[in-house]
Amino acid sequence: MKRVVIFFLILLLGGCVSSKEYKARLAEIEGLKGNVSQLEEAFKAKESEKAGLEAELQKLKKDIDNLKKERDTLQEDNTNLRYLLEAKKDELSKAITDLRAKVSEKEQRIEELEAEIARLSEEKAKAVQEIARLSEEKAKAIEEKERAIEELKGTYNKLVSELQEEIKKGEIEVTQLRDKLTLTMVEKILFDSGSAEIKKEGKKVLDRVVEILKNVKDRQINIEGHTDNVPISPRLAHKFPTNWELSTARATNVVRYLQEKGIDPTLLSATGYGEYRPVSSNDTEEGRARNRRIEIVLVPIELKKME
Repeated sequence: MKRVVIFFLILLLGGCVSSKEYKARLAEIEGLKGNVSQLEEAFKAKESEKAGLEAELQKLKKDIDNLKKERDTLQEDNTNLRYLLEAKKDELSKAITDLRAKVSEKEQRIEELEAEIARLSEEKAKAVQEIARLSEEKAKAIEEKERAIEELKGTYNKLVSELQEEIKKGEIEVTQLRDKLTLTMVEKILFDSGSAEIKKEGKKVLDRVVEILKNVKDRQINIEGHTDNVPISPRLAHKFPTNWELSTARATNVVRYLQEKGIDPTLLSATGYGEYRPVSSNDTEEGRARNRRIEIVLVPIELKKME
């Protein structure tokens, strides 16, 4: 711009101009200088604007790069999310399928349980009926048992009344424990020492007992033979090697005699216990005398079968 001004000055100075023209030229030059200044300021302003725009451009380019990176990141994240979504979708689909299978299984189990409950309810109803029936039978059985006990008590009273003299002497003992009646007879009433043959006096006592026992129809009559612990004498060992044989023979002979006198043999049984069920000490003569005995035991038939 300065070169243009100098060029105009040379032209003006080099030519031959009038004063008026000269002043006009100077004014024109001054105007041009003003324009030059304005242009320079405008140029500077443009340069500054350009610099600002370039800086803004760089910032925009940088923002673009950042946005591209963010876009790429988002695209990558989107891809990953898509993969995750697909995987989650598959996982959820499998979970739904599994849950449906479990639901179906549970529904089937519920149906089975409902059927089982229905069956158990039916069985419960039958059980209640059975309990009611058994309760009724039990009540009848208890009533029957109490009646039988009362009847047995009647037998007990008859025996006590009939044998009161022997009872007073301590030769016979009659006891009743609920539905079990025991008639205990010491040895000397029925047998001589070491003998299994029933004495004449003993048969008379048994005859009195038989008259009462004939009326007993629902009892097992078990005859039990017992001895003390004194060994069999050598004189009798050939016949009764031990007290087992002696006690058994005595019980058997009593059973046979009761049968002969009319007692139903299906109700009778004989057992020998020897010396092994003492009721008293064998250390005294009195105790040994109590241990040498015959017991006539009346028990319910069904009880005997269970034993």
